[in-house]
Amino acid sequence: MTETIPHWLSKQANLAPDHPAIELEDGTKLTFLELQHKSKLFAKKLAAMEIRKGSHVGILSTNDVKMIIAIHALSYIGAVAVLLNTRLTSEELNYQLEDAKVSVLLTSDEQLSKAEPLHAHKKKSFTDVENMKEANVELVSELHLDDTFTIIYTSGTTGFPKGVQHTYGNHWWSAIGSALNLGLLKDDKWLAVLPMFHVGGLSIYIKSAIYGMPVLLFEKFDDEKVHQAIMHRGVTMISVVTVMVQRLIEKLGDKVYPKEFRCMLLGGGPAPKSLLETAKEKHIPIFQSYGMTETSSQIATLSPHDALEKIGSSGKPLVPAQLRIIHPDQDNIGEIAVKGPMVTKGYFHNQDATKKSFQDEWLLTGDLGYLDDDGFLYVVDRRKDLIISGGENIYPSEIESVLSAMNGIKEIGIVGKQDGTWGQVPIAFIVSNNELTKEEIYQFAEKRLAKYKIPKEVYFVDALPRNASNKLVRNKLLSTINRRSDS
Repeated sequence: MTETIPHWLSKQANLAPDHPAIELEDGTKLTFLELQHKSKLFAKKLAAMEIRKGSHVGILSTNDVKMIIAIHALSYIGAVAVLLNTRLTSEELNYQLEDAKVSVLLTSDEQLSKAEPLHAHKKKSFTDVENMKEANVELVSELHLDDTFTIIYTSGTTGFPKGVQHTYGNHWWSAIGSALNLGLLKDDKWLAVLPMFHVGGLSIYIKSAIYGMPVLLFEKFDDEKVHQAIMHRGVTMISVVTVMVQRLIEKLGDKVYPKEFRCMLLGGGPAPKSLLETAKEKHIPIFQSYGMTETSSQIATLSPHDALEKIGSSGKPLVPAQLRIIHPDQDNIGEIAVKGPMVTKGYFHNQDATKKSFQDEWLLTGDLGYLDDDGFLYVVDRRKDLIISGGENIYPSEIESVLSAMNGIKEIGIVGKQDGTWGQVPIAFIVSNNELTKEEIYQFAEKRLAKYKIPKEVYFVDALPRNASNKLVRNKLLSTINRRSDS
């Protein structure tokens, strides 16, 4: 029999009805009781659209309190939330909508025009739903931990995104593991700037409901606003990626953060050691973490005790999790494999990908790393070919798959180039028919790829380096960039 727990938002509405759940930039606050009321009302209106238990509902929105309400509302019905990246093109979004078998698409009012060309049986803005009459339905009072709650797409090495399924249990254990590592104080307030359609952003609001912790919601990252919030609005924690840390350090200057600010949780790829050392000098409490969409956010994180002694490490696996290095080389570097109740049960409607990614219940991450003598994880490379740009994961094969469809492109190779602002940016090497121009390539890409996936530089070459098996040798492309830079 499936294990159940009381609905986490209803539980907090009962335990701490007047405690703030969400605080907005303008100072407006929503208590747990108010959030529960709004979410249940929204759920009944969704039910009037024939959304039922097991329905797949797409959500296209930037960070918005109405998006939080909609996600909680779907949990009160037992429907599945398919979270969509607003930065994707219509072509990319349609692939995910069709692959996830989405029946209804919900959008923020600002995303209505973007939703217009998308393929969904029904499309409604949050305001449209609010103006509907509610249905007389019985809402969920218990959450079944084995039931799927969310689906979030991650790029695949084949070039086709895969829908990562997260159960309520995955989200629950991710939150519990984080609390056992970072601790939980009665005055904690988490500043949320990461996109809610990524698991790192979504996990903050799940933690809020489970912990009874207020979240300060920002629509997007703004270094001045975030700096002021940390300095003056009682923020104790924030989730960030490397580019955000760089900007906040510049903004901080010679000042120091308030003593109650105790955690800057860093994800989205390894940070330069020089940046972490600068943060240490400025007494900025950075805790590097390791995780992926498949692990429902972090699965390994530095503890407060070890943060300053193990600079560059992603720490040890959280309490419910296990981690090991498989097939280590002479330097003890091998593939990182993880296991635990926060790890996905697999990819939606993709048994082949699920089978390839798991080995005896261990998830093969494709990332390379090693454990030091004390058992601390150091990530050497974020998946062999992955480009991480401003915290966004970009697979070269996905860009290659799209651009290779363009007339005139015979061969294409994509690699990541180091960038002082974004960490990495994609670069294209193209074998063409000599009639193609860079401008034509950019025009083709802009219609089919999210802006952050469009190559920032294009080089025309006579041939791409390949091995005996005719596979592209990407590291030789990288050396081509270095040679061009030196010349």
